[in-house]
Amino acid sequence: MSKSSPRRSFGRKSAGTITVIEAKVHRSSARNARLAFILTAVIVGLLAAVVAASYMHPILALFVGVLVGVPLGGIAWVLVRVWPVLRLLWWWTPEIGITTFLGAGWVQLANHTPTVVTLAVVVLVVGVPAAVPVLRRQVVAWTWCLIVRHRLRVCFAQFIIANQSGSLPLILWAKPTPVGERVWVYLRPGLSLADLEGRLDRIAVACHASTALVERASDGNAAYLRFDIKRREVLTATVGSPLLDVINPTTPGADRPSPAAPTALDLPDVDVPTVTLPAQKRPATSANGSKPAASSSSAAEDDVSDWI
Repeated sequence: MSKSSPRRSFGRKSAGTITVIEAKVHRSSARNARLAFILTAVIVGLLAAVVAASYMHPILALFVGVLVGVPLGGIAWVLVRVWPVLRLLWWWTPEIGITTFLGAGWVQLANHTPTVVTLAVVVLVVGVPAAVPVLRRQVVAWTWCLIVRHRLRVCFAQFIIANQSGSLPLILWAKPTPVGERVWVYLRPGLSLADLEGRLDRIAVACHASTALVERASDGNAAYLRFDIKRREVLTATVGSPLLDVINPTTPGADRPSPAAPTALDLPDVDVPTVTLPAQKRPATSANGSKPAASSSSAAEDDVSDWI
């Protein structure tokens, strides 16, 4: 009884295969590639036919437009179709470059130099960075940068909501900082800064870090973001003070010379401004110099208040 072989297709999981491109991304790239081919072939073909019609017969110009538009449409189809693979290669570009460089160097040494010289070069390349603390810290810091780029890609693929086509943001570059790593990311449609701020605790866990921060890297482009992955706190370190060269810490406090306490403030003299009050109007007086009598209404009010 024969067994049917499992169906294997690019982007689908089957027995004994490894999925490189997800099925959703595979279908989306195929659809976009068809649209790119049709639009490029039609637009470029019509433009070429219009230009050629001024030099030859319209029917011949139409054939020229087809001959120009179809190849360019095919180029557009290839570029859009292989974009998921190109993006995957971009994610692994540093590792591919380092591996290629080391492999080529090893082959050159093994084929053109004696074995002793080859071993000496290997010991020098590997042993010096491992023995010198400054070089060792730099190597470890840049290694973490490579790791964080892939951990962020895992975060976007696993628990951060993306667009319907399943395309992930483009993780650009990373560099070490005194507290960890800094990574620049360019978002695709479907994500925003607010979507990432609520998931920073999960991003920190995925990156094996203490905390994670995200902010805009450009004032004019909301899709260009910057991640700060923090692994340590530099403010808790002991910082040397220049006062230690002036004051001996072993000297008792009573014997230390203390600066003379100020007895008065050395402030510049300030002229007191002269304030002139406005002239007040004097109340009118009668002919004999006495104040005028109150009106009858005010007198009545005084009489009522007295009774109350």
